[in-house]
Amino acid sequence: MESLKAILVDDELNSLQNLEQKIIEFCPDVTIMGKSQEPEEAIAMIRLLQPDVVFLDIEMPRISGFRVLEALGDSSLQIIFTTAYNHYAIEAIRSSAFDYLVKPISVEELQNAVNRLLQKQTNHHLEKLNVLKKGLQENKSQEDSIAIPTSEGMELVQIKQIIRIESLSNYSKLYLVTGQTFVVTRLLKDFEEMLSAYRFYRVHHSHVINLFYVKKYIRGEGGQVVLQNGETIDVARRKKDEFLKLITS
Repeated sequence: MESLKAILVDDELNSLQNLEQKIIEFCPDVTIMGKSQEPEEAIAMIRLLQPDVVFLDIEMPRISGFRVLEALGDSSLQIIFTTAYNHYAIEAIRSSAFDYLVKPISVEELQNAVNRLLQKQTNHHLEKLNVLKKGLQENKSQEDSIAIPTSEGMELVQIKQIIRIESLSNYSKLYLVTGQTFVVTRLLKDFEEMLSAYRFYRVHHSHVINLFYVKKYIRGEGGQVVLQNGETIDVARRKKDEFLKLITS
């Protein structure tokens, strides 16, 4: 069997490199033709190279993965979406019969997705895209969630339930309003980038907080922030001005 020709699209370089490495090491039936961090560039690359499959990130600036797919029109290529959150989108993807992988992508899930792809016959995705659009419209009111890997699999946590996230070296610890905590094999920097659009802010090299839960600010060199659950978190001196601007805007 000839190998599947693939293009990888993700605006985050770390995610792109991580997926590329896993495909090279663990998916011998896949040949990577190209990769891109820019949606516009990716559309041109896909049209030029005509791959069998595109691993397509959903959450990209300016043009989402869904809009990239729409721009390609009806096509015989296969799509495997990659995503770190947006539970409503995952439900819509399931309903439309597109495949997807949740970041951080595990080797087992990646191999399973490739195997499913190898067993499918080529088909046009226009009908599936229409089902996806309908699903997104029907589920748009659902709260955005983040997928947290656990010993049993994955748990979807509503973003608005996260009070703060603390760095534990190569791990991060999530604190929820319910009192639950999760230790995740993901860097704090990843959460900082992922959640910035949801009014999360990195006040210290070890802490990202949800600005919605800020109760009080205590003046100081950098100062301290008191959260609604009573916790007090230091604010780095270099972060002070930007933080104060955010909470007063």
